[in-house]
Amino acid sequence: MAEDRVTIDETTLLNDVDAQVVEFDGEASGETYRFAVQYDVLEALSGDVPEDDEAVQLVVRHGDDIATFAAAALARDPDQELIVISESDME
Repeated sequence: MAEDRVTIDETTLLNDVDAQVVEFDGEASGETYRFAVQYDVLEALSGDVPEDDEAVQLVVRHGDDIATFAAAALARDPDQELIVISESDME
């Protein structure tokens, strides 16, 4: 059965300003995966375009929602080295 959320390892949060994503490791079903949440998702959650220096804090602040979106992204594309969480995963 698919997980309904991913456990985010906050110690692995990394802001990639050039790619406009925040990367992190997440665990689901005993496996660790690498995720990247797009700034567009952070903007949709917060209502503001994330400043480069606040993107990681937005992931922490909205971690519960992002954990759910990560599970949707994982179910959609489990074999990718980097699983990208986009606005389509918010539905």
